[in-house]
Amino acid sequence: MHILFERSGGFAGRKLQGALDSSQLPLPQARRLKALLKQSGFFDLPAALKSGGEGADRFNYRVTIQTEDRSHTVEASDAAIPGKMRPLLEFLTRTLLEG
Repeated sequence: MHILFERSGGFAGRKLQGALDSSQLPLPQARRLKALLKQSGFFDLPAALKSGGEGADRFNYRVTIQTEDRSHTVEASDAAIPGKMRPLLEFLTRTLLEG
């Protein structure tokens, strides 16, 4: 699975972006990623998750996930992210910051 991740905004306005290939991750991380993807219902989410409560210190995310049989992109503002998607975004953020 290939993932393109972008986080922008926030208090400092720093952009974080990168790509992950699950086949390049250690097996425990790859398993965790797969579980988080399933838990989030990512492929069932709409392409845009926006909320009227935008703020200068909030993050905006753009995530594209490609598997062997499908591809989906979700753009989401911090205020509109469903709770079930937050663990996936936290995992991706942490993995890219550590990488």
